[in-house]
Amino acid sequence: MLEEREADAAPGESARSQVWRMPDTLLIMFVLALIAWAATFVFTPGQFQVAGDPARIVPGSYQPAGAVMPAPIIGGEERAGFLDFLFAGLVTGDRYSPTVGLMAFIIVLGGVFGMIMRTRAIDAALEASLPGGKARSETLIVLLFASFSLGGAIFGLSEEAIALTLILAPALCRAGYDSITALLVCLCASQLGFATSWMNPFSVVIAQSIADLAPMSGMWPRVALWTVFTALGAAFTWRYARAVRLGMRPGIGMLNEGAEQDQVGKFGAPHLLILLTLLAGVAWVAWGVTARGYYLPEIAAQFFAVGIATAVIARLGRIEGGSPSEMMSAFRDGAAQLLPAAIIVGAAKGIMLVLGGDDPASPSLLNALLAGLANVTAMVPDWLTAWSMYVAQSVFNFAVSSGSGQASITMPIMAPLADLSGVTRQTAVLAFQLGDGLTNLVVPTSATLMGCLAAARVPYGTWLAFFWKPMLALMVLASIAMMLAHGGGF
Repeated sequence: MLEEREADAAPGESARSQVWRMPDTLLIMFVLALIAWAATFVFTPGQFQVAGDPARIVPGSYQPAGAVMPAPIIGGEERAGFLDFLFAGLVTGDRYSPTVGLMAFIIVLGGVFGMIMRTRAIDAALEASLPGGKARSETLIVLLFASFSLGGAIFGLSEEAIALTLILAPALCRAGYDSITALLVCLCASQLGFATSWMNPFSVVIAQSIADLAPMSGMWPRVALWTVFTALGAAFTWRYARAVRLGMRPGIGMLNEGAEQDQVGKFGAPHLLILLTLLAGVAWVAWGVTARGYYLPEIAAQFFAVGIATAVIARLGRIEGGSPSEMMSAFRDGAAQLLPAAIIVGAAKGIMLVLGGDDPASPSLLNALLAGLANVTAMVPDWLTAWSMYVAQSVFNFAVSSGSGQASITMPIMAPLADLSGVTRQTAVLAFQLGDGLTNLVVPTSATLMGCLAAARVPYGTWLAFFWKPMLALMVLASIAMMLAHGGGF
């Protein structure tokens, strides 16, 4: 579900520490806050003129404030200080804001999907669909790839791929495939869906909310992009899996057929009802956003209804772990797993407040930064502006691989920068999506990547040696998509 969960999963810990141990995301946020506070003693803030409805920055209207405006140690009513930046960020806004409202939205959805995963309906469905003996075709591989990609696109399937790899890798090896096949199906498919999503509540919806765009706006071009990436990824996986099964190429990371597996139980009618409820809930959310203009509070309420229905089905269907108390425990655990993501959103807002806020019409160092970046992008050819945003987001993902964290840090800058650079905000959001999602397939700071590699028993170096060519192809496709989006005014 969420790549923004903290990387505390045991399978990926040892592998990640052997390769590269990055500082915790919250530590990075603290350092950024310290840098932002120090910058207020050195640089002069500025402001823009705005016009239109909704208000947009008028190009060329930047004016410096005329004097340095240092931020205090402890802020007051008008401005946050260094020591209270986190508190100020956590309490800023209302239920519809991209801070308080967004944090509450993240926590509620984390709890709901914690309940769904506790029922193990998805795990049981996968176990039931896997072949017991040698495979005769790759049809199931393609179907699983499409399903995992759809999961990444709809509800942000990401860290769950670690647990699913533990289930899928041994079964696929018994069917004549290898661990790389399992990684392509679980890891690659989910990240492709995550990167090209039209409704992922933990990626595109967050970025659109910060950019003052309606949730799920620009849906159909993103659906088309998802279809292209998923089809090409499924075709590559089909070709590779077939070559391994027929002995045309050696398998990589083959698991012992007797490897221990976590028993998930038999797939039954209650599991099917839970999956159908989830699909119906997704359709309900899509209808609410497009037909009724639902926003964060309403979407959270819809998913909460899905959680209630899941708990009722789990109880009546006598699913193991489906008692009311256990479902409430699952909700609490799921929400707790996403609490760091919510804190990151608040911390990012607090950093903006230390800089003077994100109001373009008020003096702020953020406005001075935007003016400087606008001058840099003015030197880049117009057709390369959107592509340069994609490259910047890809590079930034090495430091902050959390989707919600990256959106919270970069979109307050990228959205107004898009206005100044002649790029639409929708295209700026697309640059964030592709830069964040695709690089998670190779960056060693990605908890999902390192956890899946450990679950499949594939060393990081082995994965890079295999995947560097497909990764280059994905980057070329993403670059083409960015230039087409910019050229077409998306």
